[in-house]
Order: sequence, then C-alpha cells, then structure tokens
Amino acid sequence: MKFLIDECLHSSLVAVAQGHGHDCFRVNWLGLSGEADWDLIPRIIEGDFTFVTKDARDFRKLYAKEELHAGLVIIVPQVLPSLQRELFDLILQELVEAQLVNEVIEVTIDGDEGAVLARYSLPEA
Repeated sequence: MKFLIDECLHSSLVAVAQGHGHDCFRVNWLGLSGEADWDLIPRIIEGDFTFVTKDARDFRKLYAKEELHAGLVIIVPQVLPSLQRELFDLILQELVEAQLVNEVIEVTIDGDEGAVLARYSLPEA
C-alpha cells in the first residue's frame, strides 16, 4: 500500500508504515502544507494514496463523495505521538494482506477495551 500522512499527525508514522514494507509520504513532502481538505482529495485520489488523518468528520464527508478511492485511515485525535505510532501499527497489522479500496478503518480508544478498530465501506455500498 501507499500511504499519505496528514500534517495533523506526527511525522514518525512514516517510519511505522515503512517498517511494514509500505511506501509512505507526508502531505508537506508533496508541497501540500496548509491546503484545504477538499483541495487535498484530488491529489490523494490521483496518487492512489491511502490517506491517514485524525480529521474524521471532514474526511468522512469528502470520501463519501468519491466513487473510487484507496482507503482512509482515521486515528483518534489528540493523542501523543507514541500512541499514534502504536495505533497505526495495530491498523497495519490488521491490513497485512488486505486493501482498503472504498473502505475506512478507524481506531478509537475505549477505556475498558483499549484500542477498538472499526472497518466500514465509504461510500456505502
């Protein structure tokens, strides 16, 4: 898979993806720093990137309008970089031999259960 990490997440997520054998880039490496979310979508789709963000609300709406995409990964907002890395690592373990075509995988933290992964289609089938 080929991931694009949003600038709202820590740069160390790149190494996590690479450690699992994936190509990975950051939004700012592509000269897209500060771009509005809706301006990122064409570049994400064109580059066939699986986008990784914590901005769930905006990107769920934007991805729901896309007929075909390489997937969206949503990591719980407002967690320390070390926890971002752990959560992203869990997601990558889940995706060992899978693609996220027209799917979202979202990780949240439940106080009792720890990390909880949800996977669903978007747009809805």
